[in-house]
Amino acid sequence: MASGIEPVHIDRAMVEQIVRQVALEYLRKGKGGQAPVLTVQTSSRHMHVCREDMDVLFGPGSELTFDRALYQEGNFAAKESVTIVGPRNRLISNLRILGPMRKESQVELAFTDAIMLGFKDIPVRLSGDIEGTPGAIIIGPKGVVELKRGLIRAAIHVHMNPAEAAYFGVKKGDKMKLRIGGPAGVTFDCVHVRIDPSSRLNVHMDTDEANACGLHLTDDIELTK
Repeated sequence: MASGIEPVHIDRAMVEQIVRQVALEYLRKGKGGQAPVLTVQTSSRHMHVCREDMDVLFGPGSELTFDRALYQEGNFAAKESVTIVGPRNRLISNLRILGPMRKESQVELAFTDAIMLGFKDIPVRLSGDIEGTPGAIIIGPKGVVELKRGLIRAAIHVHMNPAEAAYFGVKKGDKMKLRIGGPAGVTFDCVHVRIDPSSRLNVHMDTDEANACGLHLTDDIELTK
């Protein structure tokens, strides 16, 4: 028997607006009406290693040794480091490994790092997007790994949690603008949005980008949609 109740059709745009408003009010209550605090950091060259490559580079069953915590919860700089060898046997030693281990190894370099090693075709990618990227030889204290792929120049990106994403009105995969003021002011137009419940609002740029905009010279920083 029909109940006589008409089905309710929920407008997606309206739902998104309500969620954004609730998140905004939540953040305002916790921050005294201020926007969430943004931290912008320089990410130096580093490597992420998988279990298989860790066994070769540092010995079977070896584990990463915690050195210091990074800004995002659960991530850390390890005491272990390796040497990366590029074309024509150019190399960079003391390439720090960041934990925890990943499913596949990758190396993140700045453009000047890549040029110094002799690479000319390292693409700008988000971490983890390594399909079709070049590889390199990695030397550890116990062995050598030849990566078939995994070298990238990390795209500038912002980590945030869902409430912060609602505050800015963005979703995963969107791009934002980051304005760096000061004597060498620059605006970055392609800051990739990454969202995770455990994330803290944080932009990562490489050393070339940080030096170009004089990041260390100013506190005049603004992130916008």
